[in-house]
Amino acid sequence: MNKKRLNLALSLIALAFLLTGCSTSTELITLDTTFSEAMNDGFLSALITYPLAQSINWLTPKVGIFMAITIVTIVINVVVLIITFKSSVAMQKMQEIQPELQKIQAKYEGRKDEMSQQRMAMEMQQLYAKYNINPLGSIASTFIQFPLLIGMYNAVRRSEAVANATFMGVSLSQSPSQAVANKDWVCVVIFVLMVCCQFIAIKIPQWLAEKHGREEADKHHKTYKKPENQNAMMTYGMLAMIAFAMFSIPTAVSLYYCISSVVNIAKTLVIDKMTHKEAE
Repeated sequence: MNKKRLNLALSLIALAFLLTGCSTSTELITLDTTFSEAMNDGFLSALITYPLAQSINWLTPKVGIFMAITIVTIVINVVVLIITFKSSVAMQKMQEIQPELQKIQAKYEGRKDEMSQQRMAMEMQQLYAKYNINPLGSIASTFIQFPLLIGMYNAVRRSEAVANATFMGVSLSQSPSQAVANKDWVCVVIFVLMVCCQFIAIKIPQWLAEKHGREEADKHHKTYKKPENQNAMMTYGMLAMIAFAMFSIPTAVSLYYCISSVVNIAKTLVIDKMTHKEAE
């Protein structure tokens, strides 16, 4: 069952990547660029990259490049949250029921016959039903966020404002690797903050799940057993890949990722407070 979910998730991500129509064009998008001109790079690329780049171009003279990227990032994340709120709640609930899922998996460990696999799947489905969780619900969030991430990358790469504007005397169009060579520490700090915020955003659902697990165990006078983190290597590997990729592309993208991570941290805390307030 987990394998099927993984294959489906990967298929949707691949489809999202293709649908985004990632452009190889390096031509800058200016305020004078028309939608019909943007269409030359692909329909969906024009629908995502063009409006994001134009938003940054329009806001930069009014609030500066840093705030322009910040505002666009927050708006994107708020829209995504509104659309994927239910799937975001499901993701956090999935984290909290990991100890119960692991008990079911341990019960059938080593039993590969069809009957045992069916029983395990049935018990897992009953667990999902008990907590009103759709295990595939989180894919909707990934499906929407991935094209926006690629679109924002292209918007930052091709925005005239990013290419020409500066923040604290340095250009956000340079990569962190270039910033290290040029000793432009502002860009390096943004990159380091992005990595730290990404780590917290990835780990905070697990930390909250452990916190609630301890509270529940104390309530019933039981000893809390910390669940195994079976995805730890994948989590740290993903973080390392993000850091490696961001080190060689414009710092403006690291800024976008950093702000997105802060918004996701806030979203996780708010959803956690709401769901556990309901439980009380």
